[in-house]
Amino acid sequence: MPTSAFQATRTSWIVLVAISLCHMINDIMQSLLAALYPLLAMEFDLSFWQIGMMTFAFQVTASLLQPVVGLVTDRKPLPQSLPVGMAATICGLLLLATATSYAALLAGAMLIGIGSAVFHPESSRVARLASGGKFGTAQSLFQVGGNFGSALGPLLAAFIVVPLGRPSVALFAILALLGVVILNRVGLWYGALARATAARPRERASHGLTREQVIWAIVILAILTFSKNAYTASISSYYTFFLIDRFDLGIVPAQQMLFIFLAATAAGVMLGGLIGDRFGPLVVIWISILGVLPFTLLLPHLGLVATGIVSVIIGVIIASAFPAIVVYAQMLLPGRIGLVAGIFFGFAFGMGGIAAAILGVMADLRGIAWVYQVCAVLPALGLLTVFLPRRIALTP
Repeated sequence: MPTSAFQATRTSWIVLVAISLCHMINDIMQSLLAALYPLLAMEFDLSFWQIGMMTFAFQVTASLLQPVVGLVTDRKPLPQSLPVGMAATICGLLLLATATSYAALLAGAMLIGIGSAVFHPESSRVARLASGGKFGTAQSLFQVGGNFGSALGPLLAAFIVVPLGRPSVALFAILALLGVVILNRVGLWYGALARATAARPRERASHGLTREQVIWAIVILAILTFSKNAYTASISSYYTFFLIDRFDLGIVPAQQMLFIFLAATAAGVMLGGLIGDRFGPLVVIWISILGVLPFTLLLPHLGLVATGIVSVIIGVIIASAFPAIVVYAQMLLPGRIGLVAGIFFGFAFGMGGIAAAILGVMADLRGIAWVYQVCAVLPALGLLTVFLPRRIALTP
């Protein structure tokens, strides 16, 4: 039955913490890929465009599959798909650890993308079902696990993978196996909730907007997601190279600065959900996308210490947008939780991958500093927020 027909009546904090923890594990695995880039570039003699293609292979694989997974599971929930997705990530990790060719590296990246494609729509649905009506807080708690995992990846790479070598990536399969066990328990809760509420009549919520208004709003949200993720891709894929090139840092200090930025995004995600529940998601979208513009314009022209400080500010502000965008889109498309999660998580991955590939080519042609000067203007697209419906009131 459609999952809009059931939801926990109270906030299930244990479930939310469990799904957030698994999101952290999933995104540690994802971020290890980007954290490995400097090592892979030296070992396999990769150019910037080849590094960009690895991000493209991972993120586009995820983006193409996520909406499909969301659409299917809106019609028929698949609680046990969650541990299966994590198992695909384990296979990708093992392949990255043992690859002897660039083609094998691409295949490992794609397997991690498949794992993310299965994980994100269904786990985002679980977060909403366990929210007890605190949709912004639940979505943020779910997403903050992912952001924290993304922040830990470079740090773990700096202190484990760099000294021990690329084969040590296989050690992280143990952590992913823990994720499989936890997700199996979450799947049991998810299935039990569906069975317990199967007899309840389906609620058909409506917000009174026309189909054209909804489509236009979704398009604007997609453009805002593009601006956010294209800029974030420039940081996650090339920030270490920028710091090494501009300030002559070593790999480990550069990875530590990347960790600081990504940790700031985790804080921003949590703040975005809390503020969104209090003042509405539209307020958060305005502040996050457009408010970061002055800082992105400053970043390419600062010294090392100021670069670190401003990157933290950018991370906090820009990351607060995504939980608000997802919640706002779920309000636009009530009852299509999986599809919304699949579209926006998938679109975020896809745009990040395409941007990483394009930015890699630009970096080869014009230099890494020039890339950051161009990306600095992307948040100006936040002005499109003015065209979003100001109030969405759902009525049964």
